[in-house]
Amino acid sequence: MTSETPQQPASPAPGDPAVAALTERERAILEFEAGWWQQDEAREVLVRARFQCSTEDYYHELNQLLDHPGALAVDPLVVRRLRRQRERRRRARLDGTSGRTGEQGGIPT
Repeated sequence: MTSETPQQPASPAPGDPAVAALTERERAILEFEAGWWQQDEAREVLVRARFQCSTEDYYHELNQLLDHPGALAVDPLVVRRLRRQRERRRRARLDGTSGRTGEQGGIPT
């Protein structure tokens, strides 16, 4: 009987095709989502300043990014957290409830 321990996925190397598939902007979005709440300004203000776009455009781009396989390879914790939040909001919309769970941030869908 062998005991197998679950292995953590290795961090993608810079030459990894999944990482190469993401643009610099997409990687910046994932980085932003990992810690925007540590800033003093409102999220909307930070999005406009950093990404030079409306919040609607940003959220649209973020939602597309969450479905990109390379995003999961770059930052699995952030991507999974945001996917869970998105799914909770979708279910809540279908059920007619608010969908807020106390987690900071979130993705309007």
